[in-house]
Amino acid sequence: MKQNQTTTLAFSDSNNTFGIQISEDGGQIAKLSVKRRYFTAIILSISTALILSGCATPVSVKHVDIQAAYGIQTASAISSSQPSNASSIVLRQHGLQDRFETEPAVVLAELHKGLKPVDDDDQLFALAELSLLHAQHTNDPAYYLASAVYAWSLLYPGNGKGIQIPPTDPRFRLAYDIYNQAVAEGLAAPSDEEEAEKDEVRLKAGNYKLPFGTLQVSLDKSGMSWGGYPLDRFISTTALEVDGLRNRYHKSGIGVPLAASLATTPLSEKVAGSNRLGSRTKVPVTALLRLDNARASLSKGNIKGRIEVYAADQASTVTIDGQKQPMESDSTAAFAYQLNDSPLYAMEIAGFFSASVFTSGLIPKDRAQDGIFTLQPYRPGKIPVVLVHGTASSPARWAELVNELNGDPKISERYQIWLFIYDSGRPVGYSAGRLRNALTNTVHELDPEGKDSALQNMVVMGHSQGGLLTKLTAIDSGTKFWDLISDKPFEQMQLSPEAREFVQQSVFYKPLPFVKRVVFISTPQHGAMLAASRLITGLASKLVNLPLTVVNNTALLAQIATASGDEKVTAMLSRPMTSIDNMDPNNPALQVLASIPVTPGIRAHSIIAVEGDGPKEEGDDGVVAYKSAHINETVSEVVVHWSHSSQGRPEVIEEIKRILFEHLAASDPKKP
Repeated sequence: MKQNQTTTLAFSDSNNTFGIQISEDGGQIAKLSVKRRYFTAIILSISTALILSGCATPVSVKHVDIQAAYGIQTASAISSSQPSNASSIVLRQHGLQDRFETEPAVVLAELHKGLKPVDDDDQLFALAELSLLHAQHTNDPAYYLASAVYAWSLLYPGNGKGIQIPPTDPRFRLAYDIYNQAVAEGLAAPSDEEEAEKDEVRLKAGNYKLPFGTLQVSLDKSGMSWGGYPLDRFISTTALEVDGLRNRYHKSGIGVPLAASLATTPLSEKVAGSNRLGSRTKVPVTALLRLDNARASLSKGNIKGRIEVYAADQASTVTIDGQKQPMESDSTAAFAYQLNDSPLYAMEIAGFFSASVFTSGLIPKDRAQDGIFTLQPYRPGKIPVVLVHGTASSPARWAELVNELNGDPKISERYQIWLFIYDSGRPVGYSAGRLRNALTNTVHELDPEGKDSALQNMVVMGHSQGGLLTKLTAIDSGTKFWDLISDKPFEQMQLSPEAREFVQQSVFYKPLPFVKRVVFISTPQHGAMLAASRLITGLASKLVNLPLTVVNNTALLAQIATASGDEKVTAMLSRPMTSIDNMDPNNPALQVLASIPVTPGIRAHSIIAVEGDGPKEEGDDGVVAYKSAHINETVSEVVVHWSHSSQGRPEVIEEIKRILFEHLAASDPKKP
């Protein structure tokens, strides 16, 4: 209360009536008469008023922490079930806040009717957000699309002025988010449709209802295909939570980020490399609902627009009103959606023992059967990075690395990722022959005239057994492997053309001319520890079934060996080798491979995993010892403290990125 201030209450009682006089500091403030029965209530009310007037104010503040304060400042229809403060201000200024709770559609109609042709950004933003909020409560697509129209009109008024809200205003970014979400929900497939997938967005032309008119939409079909296949089944990635990948690479901008599927039937026009795209590929695309003169058309109620689709690997910006705008995209979510429940994981062990990935139905017959698959359509000028998985594994185990490489714009702009899939229980020489043939075929298919220098600058990297296959792309073996098999020169062997080709690709190796750099990750250059056990190798030989191509040709070779009396071939064919045999430290073929250095001119790098903190020379990763993984001819060697499956570790990925940047610098010193 105020100091040096006195208040006096004086009263008299006569004829059941009280007289009350209120004075303060000697001056009379009020004088009144009241019946006795009201006296007590009035005294209490006056006393309370006097106390409140001296001790509190109608306006107050409350101290909160940073998180609570930020939540108050940024709350919106996107993040909560309440409008932002900016939209609430508009409602209160018009005396409509209470009515919006009970009559939202009526209030929105009144706000729409009161829009001015220009300079009404506050009300336009409120209409965008409040329409989205009402649509969320009613699930009415008309209000979702109205929200998108209002937001677009705010962002791109088309009157030469541009958005009047400054970039520092929270509404600036929120307007983009409202537009993106509103388009996704406004074009969403009906929830009661049996064929519709969850969070599916339908991109099709038609007339769409608006609360204040009609939205006429056409479809630009130029972006509705990718790599030779029509796109369909568009899923909103905004509604997807990603698990299993460390980082989510989401680019903010205009448009709806979607994961599109490839149609089962390709386009009639053949596209180079289309058969090397996985049938389950999910393509990150952005859908843009471009509106024509939306701001000026609001009062008329007839809005015209066009749906445009852009693949993330082909475009990152779009021109609107003469200005380039970044597009929203979410490559990580689309990639994770592709790997979700992927049959590759289930095929890893089966592919090692018996069921070939090429005969199991996992790979459709219209796709390449040699094992090379690409993550994106071929683009000239991008250097291939070929990833070769290890034993009882699959290309899916490269997911963390792929996500990080695609998430780095400097790398994704200069490199294209290829994956090699193979039956990892087969002999190493056989699988290496398939890899070499597949790479050769792919380069020829994509660039038959040899004009693309990037394809001639390939980087191949392999994990575990995949590292051995990788090395066999970069060495000159001469006749060293054949000499282990037979004492007779290969030229003297009387073989059918099929058998001769099979032996040549599985036994004789020369550096592939387009491979310029190789990377070994946890590779048993001198053998794997478990493979040294005769129990393990013997068990593997009984459980692993060789493919028919191997069985047929070995049977043919056995007949030739018997007829020619070549005891070496006969002894070798008495028990066909498996990849486990080939990784036995005592295996002669592995010892020969270890003795052959990577060909000069091809840069080699080693990334070796060692568990624990002891001396690396005495360590191992649980499968491969450091001494086995180490080779002298590498230009760099990095040791990471982890177990054998290290290909997804951050330090391994950073080393691979360093190597790729080094490769770019060596390829074109003029470019930074």
